[in-house]
Amino acid sequence: MATVSVQEDLPPALDSTSNPPSIFDGTTRLYISYKCPYAQRVWIARNYKGLQDKIKLVPIDLQNRPSWYKEKVYPANKVPSLEHNNEVKGESLDLIKYLDSNFEGPALIPDDPAKREFAEELLSYTDIFNSSAIAAVKGDAEVGAPFDYLETALSKFDDGPFFLGQFSLVDIAYAPFIERYHPLLLDVKKYDITTGRPKLASWIEELNKIDAYKQTKRDTQELVAHLKKRLLVRHLKNSGLGNVLPRISLSNNERTGRKAGEAPEPQIKNGGAIGQKGLGIELNSN
Repeated sequence: MATVSVQEDLPPALDSTSNPPSIFDGTTRLYISYKCPYAQRVWIARNYKGLQDKIKLVPIDLQNRPSWYKEKVYPANKVPSLEHNNEVKGESLDLIKYLDSNFEGPALIPDDPAKREFAEELLSYTDIFNSSAIAAVKGDAEVGAPFDYLETALSKFDDGPFFLGQFSLVDIAYAPFIERYHPLLLDVKKYDITTGRPKLASWIEELNKIDAYKQTKRDTQELVAHLKKRLLVRHLKNSGLGNVLPRISLSNNERTGRKAGEAPEPQIKNGGAIGQKGLGIELNSN
């Protein structure tokens, strides 16, 4: 189902010098970072459901975040979070489901029981996918495995180019990470994730036609430069760029492959944004 394209002027990110909004005044607010793939998930869902006038974007500068965000809005001090009905909720996968269930607009999960079951399977795999992709970038794992999984998943239903045939929460969950892994692997390892994967190539092509997603995308060159600066530049080896990533403190669920939602997200060391995994980590320069 197509949605009406709504172009909006994006507000500047709030930092430690910014005053807080009028919290719990009846306004529904989505707190994000423009650089965070987890926040991008919820931003895409908001846009696709046509909620730009009902849910206000409040971008946060994660490198210089305001103290009031933790103290008054979201004690976990991470993004995304949603202020709605006098409470604040977090966790990106939970939030995209919440938006779909509690707000008007095109449905993002089908009624078909088989598709709903497959959706939960794919959503549960997202953390494993990210961990596997990171290991591939580091050189600790075969680079193609996580993308082969997606190619196979995209072959299950033949009534459309997306994971469940039609655009859904599953596509939203993976889109921000493919947006990052695709150009980064091309740049760092000269590896094209679409080679030999026609379903994935078609998925990316169709995804880029969806205005709700396009409105959240970052410039590719800027994105790659940001990722290399934050994740790679200070961790070079003599053998070349991109073989080592910053140390990440993983929770047991990542080490064991436990399904998403069974344990809190890990804490990132070295000054990272709390709770963010994968290539969305906002690392300090040191």
